[in-house]
Amino acid sequence: MDREQEEMQFMGLLGIFVESFKIIQSWRRIFTQISLTLVLPLSLVFLLSIDVSEALISKINSNEQVLDRSAGTPRYKNLSDAISTEWAFFRLFKAAYFTFFLVLSLLSTAAVVYTVACIYTARDVTFRNVLRVVPRVWKRLVVTFLCTFFAFTLYNAFFAALVFAAMTMDGKGGDGSSAGSVALIALAVLYVVGFTYMAVVWQLASVVSVLEEDYGVRAMVKSRGLIKGNFVVSITIFLILNLCFWFVQAMFETLVVQGSPGRIPARAGYAVLFLTVTSGLFLFGLTVQTVIYLVCKSYHHENIHKSALWDHLEAYLGDYVSMESKVVHLEQCLV
Repeated sequence: MDREQEEMQFMGLLGIFVESFKIIQSWRRIFTQISLTLVLPLSLVFLLSIDVSEALISKINSNEQVLDRSAGTPRYKNLSDAISTEWAFFRLFKAAYFTFFLVLSLLSTAAVVYTVACIYTARDVTFRNVLRVVPRVWKRLVVTFLCTFFAFTLYNAFFAALVFAAMTMDGKGGDGSSAGSVALIALAVLYVVGFTYMAVVWQLASVVSVLEEDYGVRAMVKSRGLIKGNFVVSITIFLILNLCFWFVQAMFETLVVQGSPGRIPARAGYAVLFLTVTSGLFLFGLTVQTVIYLVCKSYHHENIHKSALWDHLEAYLGDYVSMESKVVHLEQCLV
C-alpha cells in the first residue's frame, strides 16, 4: 500500500476499488492462501445452501400439491406428517448453514483485515502468523456481531409493529385503505434505507474490532462516527457489491440449480466458475471494507501511527513485548 494517509481522504469510489485491487494483486500469494483456506469454503457453503434449499423447497411444494388433492383420504395424514418432517429438516439445515456461514465469514474477515493492516504498516506478514491471529481476533468479532444482531432484532421488531399498525388502519372517511397503502410504502422505503445503513455500520465495526481496542457496542459507535462524511460512498460500495452477489446468485440458480439435467458437464463447469467468482467477490469485499476504514480515518484526520498499529497487531500473536515495556522492566531491574 503505497499511499500516505493524508492522500487517502481524497479517495472516492473508483479510487477505493483500484486501491483494493492493487493490494490483492501485489500480495497474491498470501491472499491466495487465505482464499483457499477460508474464503473458498465460505463461498462453497454459500452456493451449496442455494442448491440444497432449492431442492428442499421444491420437494415440499410438490408434496403440498399432492396433499391438497388427497384431502379426505387415508394418505392425507401420512403426507401431512412427511411435510412437517421436511419443514423441520429445512429449518435445521438453515440453522446449520447460518452457523457455518457466520463462523467462516468472521474468520475470513479477521484474516483479510489483519493482512491488509499489516501491508499498510509496511511490515512482512506470513500466512502462519495470520492463522495464529485469526482465532484471537475472531472472538472480538463475535461480540461485535452479537451486539449488531441484537440491534437488528430490535430494528425488525420496531418496524414489524409499525407495519402491523399500518395494516390495521380502519377505513373511516373512505380513504383508510389508501392511507394504509401509502404508509406501508413509506415504511418499506425507510426500512430498506435504515437496514442498509446498519449493515454498513456493522461492516466497518468489524474492521474497528480488529484494528482498534474497541469492539462490541463501542465499535459500532466508533463505526457510526467514522462513516459521517463518507456515507454516500460507503452506501454505494455496499450496494454495488451486493448487486454483484445477487447477480451471481441469480445466474447460479439459472445455470446450475435449475439447469438441464442432461447437461451435467456444463452445469459442473458453471458451478466451478461461480465458485471462483464468489470467492473473488468475498475477498475483494473484505479488502474494500478495510480500505474504507483507512479512508474514513484519514477523512476525520484521525492519524493512524503505523508503529502503534503494528504494536496492536503484534499483540495478537501473544509473544510480543513492546520496547516501552522492555525499558520499564530494565529500569525496575536496575533499581
